[in-house]
Amino acid sequence: MVQERSSQMLKGILQGCLLVLLSQQEMYGYMISQELAKYGFQNTPKGTIYPLLLNMEKKNLIIGSMHPSADGPERKYYHTSEQGLREKKIFLEQWQDLQQNVNQLIKVEAKS
Repeated sequence: MVQERSSQMLKGILQGCLLVLLSQQEMYGYMISQELAKYGFQNTPKGTIYPLLLNMEKKNLIIGSMHPSADGPERKYYHTSEQGLREKKIFLEQWQDLQQNVNQLIKVEAKS
């Protein structure tokens, strides 16, 4: 049950995290999962990342384009669109507010 809730929470914020990463540099799917792992998201299933990328592309938050790869077939690289950059800004603002509120609640709980 706890694992399920964690997965649901993660899905809710993963889009914002991807917008942050893709605003820093263009990346392909596996590269994104490796980068997420650096920040503690190593257990994020590839089956979560790829559908999210497709959904974000449909919403015009990111743009995908094929590039040759020295290691085999072409790879689809993604970067944020102008709309994606606006959404990233909103995500960061909302995350800061949420983080502050949750931290306040935790402090009250710790005093109990």
